[in-house]
Amino acid sequence: MANEEQTAAEPAARKRGRPLLIGAVALLALAGGGYAWQVRQAAHVAAKAAAPDVKPELYLPMDPPFVVNFRDEESLRYLQVAVTLMSHDPKAIEVAKSVDPAIRDALVSLFSNQEYAVISEDAGRRKLQGQALETVRKVVQARLGRPGIDALYFTSFVMQ
Repeated sequence: MANEEQTAAEPAARKRGRPLLIGAVALLALAGGGYAWQVRQAAHVAAKAAAPDVKPELYLPMDPPFVVNFRDEESLRYLQVAVTLMSHDPKAIEVAKSVDPAIRDALVSLFSNQEYAVISEDAGRRKLQGQALETVRKVVQARLGRPGIDALYFTSFVMQ
């Protein structure tokens, strides 16, 4: 009989202990979640503090596209190039706009002195793009005192 009373008391004790167990698990889950949130917030704040303020990219399309003729061994060739300048410096973009004729003159001279065999290959186009960027930087630096232009993109490149 004592054995029967003991077995009847065990489920009642288990039922009383379950809310305590569930509460403990919930408390651990909340504590773990809170810790994870604080670590994430601290990492986010540290990343913001370490990252410098990045200025937005500003683009200046050089319209209309450049059109030049040049001769190779076989015939007269035609090149049409659309160019867009990129800078993070608004002052450099303003200077580039104001000296558009000087930039266009320098780029027309550069583009018309190319060899078809060179610029018909990808490496030649990349080299020409680098030369064009340096040409624009020289013109802008002469007026602004610093290169100012960060990139030059060929947005269209047509040869015949």
